[in-house]
Amino acid sequence: MSDNDSIIFIDQIYESIRKDYTANTLTEDKLLETPIKQFYSWLEEAYQAGLAEPNAFSLATCDQDQQPNIRTVLLKAIQNEKLIFFSNYDSQKAKEIAVNNKVSVLFFWPNLERQVRIQATIEKTPIEISETYFESRPFVSRLGALVSRQSTRIESRQVIEDQMKELERKSLVKKVTRPDYWGGYQITPFYYEFWQGRRSRLHDRLVFELKDKNWETYRLSP
Repeated sequence: MSDNDSIIFIDQIYESIRKDYTANTLTEDKLLETPIKQFYSWLEEAYQAGLAEPNAFSLATCDQDQQPNIRTVLLKAIQNEKLIFFSNYDSQKAKEIAVNNKVSVLFFWPNLERQVRIQATIEKTPIEISETYFESRPFVSRLGALVSRQSTRIESRQVIEDQMKELERKSLVKKVTRPDYWGGYQITPFYYEFWQGRRSRLHDRLVFELKDKNWETYRLSP
């Protein structure tokens, strides 16, 4: 076998990364009555455990050429069972959402040996939600939204740093208002999978799937 053909098994090199999952269990009798209640319960436990960025999640979208793209964003609100985050409406993800309003979401809390997989539709939030949240952001974060033309090419970091300094100088004497190209997105799930790591890779996988406006629950093989 040539060097190019050789295979490297990561868990054989770094043996310490292989572990058995024993932190918890997820059985049908523990499952809460709705997926949003179960999700919020796990999110609260992640906060209480002191995890870094427990509200961070991976958001997968798909462009017009069927190329999936994924990135990490932050959950900022929950309203009427919708999960809300905020972004630039001119970003790559926004362009892909405009083409295909179906997304996939993954919350992963490794310290708790848990993850939540979500399939959903997505749309912009009402303007009032975007306005309210923008006004609540720290001053420099509001300026950052004005400076960043997210996902566009720039010559160097110095470009945005210079723009930020100039905007800081100008903004000392006027209010920073939300630009039209920045706002919220609300995710409406139709599928949740709650995954709890278990011994011998026999993990618990319990699903809520929306069927005719009712949530059906079932278990998946690990």
